[in-house]
Amino acid sequence: MKKKLMTILLAAVMTLSMVTGCAGQTAAEPAEATEEAQEAATEEATEATEPAEEPADGALEDGEYSAKFTTDSSMFHVNEAYKDLGTLTVKDGQMTIHVSLASKNITNLFLGTAEEAQKEGAELLQPTVDTVEYEDGTTEEVNGFDIPVPVLDEEFDLALIGSKEKWYDHKVMVSLAEGDDDQAAADNVAELIDSIYVQKWDETTDERCAEAKKAWDELTDAQKELVEGEFADPDYFGRDTGDASKDDPLNQDEIGEKELLVVSFGTSFNDSRANDIGGIEKALAAAYPDYSVRRAFTAQIIINHILARDGEKIDNMEQALQRAVDNGVKELVVQPTHLMHGAEYDELVETLDSYKDKFDKVIVSEPLLGEVGADAKEVNDDKKAVAEAITAEAVKTAGFASLADADKDSVAFVFMGHGTSHKAKVTYSQMQSQMAELEYSNVFIGTVEGEPEETSLENVIEAVKAAGYKKVVLRPLMVVAGDHANNDMAGDEEDSWKSGFTADGSFDEVTCQIAGLGSIADVQKIYVEHTGSAIK
Repeated sequence: MKKKLMTILLAAVMTLSMVTGCAGQTAAEPAEATEEAQEAATEEATEATEPAEEPADGALEDGEYSAKFTTDSSMFHVNEAYKDLGTLTVKDGQMTIHVSLASKNITNLFLGTAEEAQKEGAELLQPTVDTVEYEDGTTEEVNGFDIPVPVLDEEFDLALIGSKEKWYDHKVMVSLAEGDDDQAAADNVAELIDSIYVQKWDETTDERCAEAKKAWDELTDAQKELVEGEFADPDYFGRDTGDASKDDPLNQDEIGEKELLVVSFGTSFNDSRANDIGGIEKALAAAYPDYSVRRAFTAQIIINHILARDGEKIDNMEQALQRAVDNGVKELVVQPTHLMHGAEYDELVETLDSYKDKFDKVIVSEPLLGEVGADAKEVNDDKKAVAEAITAEAVKTAGFASLADADKDSVAFVFMGHGTSHKAKVTYSQMQSQMAELEYSNVFIGTVEGEPEETSLENVIEAVKAAGYKKVVLRPLMVVAGDHANNDMAGDEEDSWKSGFTADGSFDEVTCQIAGLGSIADVQKIYVEHTGSAIK
């Protein structure tokens, strides 16, 4: 994602046009902008006049103002070059804000609800074509809109329709822009967050994490809402993901000569980290009391997030291995919590290779689903055990006595994994084959990334529809219930799996179970068995 200048050129601008039309009809092409409008549009958006003093009666005087345009969706927002800002024009007491969007995907807006937009005679807002110039000198054409503003600082209805010709309801709000000092303070925090949103650790990382948290704590609540960067947003520090104090980072010294190092990708969601990753770690510690169980995460981005927000220090692979060396460990057993022999597993083995000569004995155990296999139809005992365990847990959580009872109630269970371009992506296809072999006809496997192709959201929706099921239960096929489970699967955004199944209109009910695999006792048992096989 590129950082973008707060400048924008309107390639073709038209005044607000209210064209009578009905939902589902293709939007008309924008009218040619007048020569006068084109000349006016060459002014940079950041040169719009500063917010003016309001008259005594509270109404704004005629003129132009820099204003913030906020929405209820990350899929519908001002182009990042603007940082949520648009130009508010007041003329004869009527307010209109011009905003440039992120792309041309949104073709019309309507001041009101989606239902009202589809009525005969509804007046749709037509787009302008705006050219955005980015910091690196590149430009992009996007759609812009001139939107009537009925009121400042209060939400109002604004419906939208895109290229798929489906109307969506949204709430938006227009406010006069904050002062420059507030934005500068917020931008400083955004830069600090972006600086630690990196996969490589160096000697300054921990210090920068502390600096970012200190700067965030010094912001006012209003300033915190202004934080926006390449990766930064208010949720980085502000989202409540549970009590971090309930999690044990397992980074203690005095390990002894035998260590069991549990390696996970990691999650910044505190409750999931304690319940899912911590659940596996506790099960292994109970099963192998002769070994000191320690933790390592492979995602430095997540390690930095946890350290900055919660002050909890978790070792990365190199740190954990060096800790083992410094503590005189002779026998090192590594148990990955990864699902498969994918990219993360390969990186783990590569890092471990550089430390192998520092221990008398090094053993690497199998990931959860075991060997990958040659093709989509090849399954194994691990995949069978996992399929049975996760399905039984999902059925129980949904309130059914058996999968067959759920089937009779027209309920399908969809397990959403991450997906990968790695050759191990066939593992997801194998899990679907395993479900079929177990005669779990109402269980489906999907992935966020849509790799392999048949696991994409669109293809899974079609598969569930073709099978005739009317109710859907979504659950993550992931060790943790972190960002993907909470946002990509169960989020309210238009691109989430919950929203996708709901928007399709073929299902009477779509529910989500937000729980990682690591909290399931039978899944923990599989990890314990893998470690036992490796030690033997």
